[in-house]
Amino acid sequence: MMNKTRVGGLILMLAAMAMLAGCAGKEVSRVAVDEQIDLSGDWNDIDSQQVSAALTTQITSSPWVEDFRAENGKKPYLIVGTVRNKTPEHIAVKTFVADLERNFINGGRVRVVASAEERDEIRGERADQQEFSSQETMKQWGREKGADYMFIGEINAVFDQDDGKQVKYYQVDCYLVDLEDNTKVWAGFEKIKKFVGKGKYKP
Repeated sequence: MMNKTRVGGLILMLAAMAMLAGCAGKEVSRVAVDEQIDLSGDWNDIDSQQVSAALTTQITSSPWVEDFRAENGKKPYLIVGTVRNKTPEHIAVKTFVADLERNFINGGRVRVVASAEERDEIRGERADQQEFSSQETMKQWGREKGADYMFIGEINAVFDQDDGKQVKYYQVDCYLVDLEDNTKVWAGFEKIKKFVGKGKYKP
């Protein structure tokens, strides 16, 4: 009969072998971050980038931007509000919002105001400066830029499947709302449709 020490050693060895067996055959390789890779067919990083780029182009090329600049003599200030995920999938909405904000900022046609969460952090730093920073460098209260419009939207999806094949349709609907009078000054959408199955889709 084996003693407890030998039994314990055998268990540890078997556990190590099981771990090695689990790792065997797995290969990880680095790819370009802009390479399109679809494994499950679910919403992914490429969808987020493509939809955000299309929507920001639609918004910033719309006549309302020039109308606002002509009337007010400045670029409009936007804040990206809530984008709701109405699909059954988990979608990293914060990544999508970050893509939108980046495109707005880098496009240069509009200005973007920090989110409520970000403003809380910034206000904490500003409050700290009032006590610990020099008069020459501390930032003053009451000089924040109020947004003129809020971007809101939602992501919806319709799935159709049969015989191991699936069609996934996503639609992102969004609006720009005037923060003073609640008028929707712009409405748009972007669509994505995917076929998931063996081989390419053939009509």
